[in-house]
Amino acid sequence: MNESLLPGFIIAIPILGAALPLALGLFRQQVGWAVAAVVLALETAVATVLAYFIYVDGQRVVHALGGENYGRREGAAGGYESEGFAVGIELVADALSGAMILLIATVALIVLAFSRRSGPRGNAFYSGYLLLTGGLMGVAMTGDLFNLFVFLEIVGLATYAMVASGRHASAAVAALKYLIIGTAGASLYLVGVGYLYVVTGTLNMVDVSHSLAGNPEWIDGPLYSDPLVLGAFAFIAVGLATKAAIYPLHTWQPDAYAESPDSVTIYISALVSTLSAYALARITWNVFTPEFFAATANAEWMLNGLLVLAGLSVLVGSALAAMQRRVKRMFAYSSVAQFGLIVIAIGVAVHPAAGETATQFAVYGVVIHLIAHAIIKGGLFASAGAFRAGSHATTVSDYAGLAKQRPFLSGAVAILGFGIVGVPPTVGFIGKWYIGVGAVQAGLWAVVFVIFASTLLTLVYIARILEKLYFDYQPEDAPPHAEASDAIATDGGNAAEETTQTGFLGTTPSLSVGMLAVVAIATLLSVVLGFMGSELTDAVQPIADAVIENSPEVGSND
Repeated sequence: MNESLLPGFIIAIPILGAALPLALGLFRQQVGWAVAAVVLALETAVATVLAYFIYVDGQRVVHALGGENYGRREGAAGGYESEGFAVGIELVADALSGAMILLIATVALIVLAFSRRSGPRGNAFYSGYLLLTGGLMGVAMTGDLFNLFVFLEIVGLATYAMVASGRHASAAVAALKYLIIGTAGASLYLVGVGYLYVVTGTLNMVDVSHSLAGNPEWIDGPLYSDPLVLGAFAFIAVGLATKAAIYPLHTWQPDAYAESPDSVTIYISALVSTLSAYALARITWNVFTPEFFAATANAEWMLNGLLVLAGLSVLVGSALAAMQRRVKRMFAYSSVAQFGLIVIAIGVAVHPAAGETATQFAVYGVVIHLIAHAIIKGGLFASAGAFRAGSHATTVSDYAGLAKQRPFLSGAVAILGFGIVGVPPTVGFIGKWYIGVGAVQAGLWAVVFVIFASTLLTLVYIARILEKLYFDYQPEDAPPHAEASDAIATDGGNAAEETTQTGFLGTTPSLSVGMLAVVAIATLLSVVLGFMGSELTDAVQPIADAVIENSPEVGSND
């Protein structure tokens, strides 16, 4: 088998499969779920094989679209020609992207079990579901900066449609808000990519990195101090921070998560912002590299500014989460805080104050926490959806005494909640621990304080839910949704909308085995991976080695 074809297959399978529900729907209604299940099962199998080549055989699998053409090409500066620039678009499966493709395939297949009963059930929905999966795979594996923009737009368009699939007005408003802000973020990213192309004459990530370091012979020294390069990082960082919902660019996320159908919320909360944060890490570490931030004071100032915004995102997101009445909105603001923590770790890994050990721990923290957040937050939203389906509970007050009626779901919320706080032995503890150790090793004590404060704030809103579940009770004469009719969520949104959320068939779903299975799998993975800290760090080690190799103290950029 030619493993170099696998990256292409893993993108093509869901994108081509997205046409099948619509085509087959001409002959049979409600065929979308079955088609999506077959396509995603095949996708998971291909992702597993590709992961074998990456993590067992130790290969870096590269597929060049349009052929492996590395012919002569005119340089961007001085009109000279040189060998070595990639002409085609590369798809790269390495240790970093390999973790993401496994995560995408697994989450997409598992969430499908939840949507079987909860809906939406239209064939168009499952076409969008598969298209979104293909776009996420493209974001994970592309080695081209402009191609990354294309896949980000595919992800964005599919996500807007899925958010709007909820049959109530607030879902349409949330989708429109997401469309406007998401398009602004993508445009900022594209401006940054344009600046890099003007300076380097290439869009391939590896070639851009080499050009910035001054490796091609037509470039007279590194380009790190070029104003266009500095501007490029600023535009790219802000654009991707918008996609990842970093404060104050986060305002699309709470509405999108809270107003979407439950299955959509689970899927996009686990993957969409996760892949945007992954893209920021990939470009920061592998395109600009630590040398860029050590080369000029302006670059270091921009990095510190990004750290400040990420720190505010952690604190403000956690505080707003603690103020919410609606559970889905609470978890949405929690994601704002968690992605702020991940962006902090991305910055710590390349900070001039970070030595080799700090960089290594920060890289561990980023990758492991990306995986942990996807599993834990997806599980929490699945639990919230299951509570809504089985007990019509949507607000924190509605959860009063439900531990007696729903002991399994309540136990899952407790375990997953402790995971998001960072309590061992959950995988959430491992990621947060490495981020904290990396900050300590770098001497960034303000970051350490933010991590500690966020842990306490996270404990506050998780404790609110657990207190209601286990230590409160619902009065026997209280009607369902006693507070929902007049509860107004902080930062906008009517809590009553949650109670009328329906799928394409217009009925509120009932609790199903598939819903419980999704919650069980997420809970089990959060604990099992928590006992696999050494295995996870071994898998992440090549990523850390690559970042360290480009650090100034190592000085190898050749």
